[in-house]
Amino acid sequence: MRNASDVTAFCEFVEARSASLFRCAYLMVGDHQLAQDLLQEALVKTLLAWPRLRDRANADAYTRRVVVTTSISWRRRRSFHERPTDALPERVDLDPAEGLATHDAVVAALMTVPPRQRAAIVLRYYEDLTEAQTADVMGCSVGAVKSQVAAGLKRLRAVLGQNFDETVTTEREPSS
Repeated sequence: MRNASDVTAFCEFVEARSASLFRCAYLMVGDHQLAQDLLQEALVKTLLAWPRLRDRANADAYTRRVVVTTSISWRRRRSFHERPTDALPERVDLDPAEGLATHDAVVAALMTVPPRQRAAIVLRYYEDLTEAQTADVMGCSVGAVKSQVAAGLKRLRAVLGQNFDETVTTEREPSS
């Protein structure tokens, strides 16, 4: 970045879109710390490409694509699947909210779906992109998005069992 207006524009973009991009990153990797790392790496790549972006309105789509491709490349690394064994257990509440249990079940099931299928599902249903927008972000055809989503949903149904539709619709309802 050579001029102050680029720096200002990029900072405004990060302030406006980082929460949404973080949610996308979290759903791609299923871990808060990894999602933070993924988002940071994606933003660095976006910052480096910022002067080359012709239409700044597409910066969000560009960054989402970087999040998706980076998470897929991370999964290919052998070290990605290594987890520390001395992790502290999470605090157990006496009366856990059922919505949290449902959320955890859906996220855990989502982590069993292959990366490209997961990307298609997250972009299509969580980020609420159209099939064409999802295809653009993933760099594939609309037909590929449809097949990736269908295969991913089939996998989710197999993992979550017969209560798949009930679990997913419960997840979207606001808790009282």
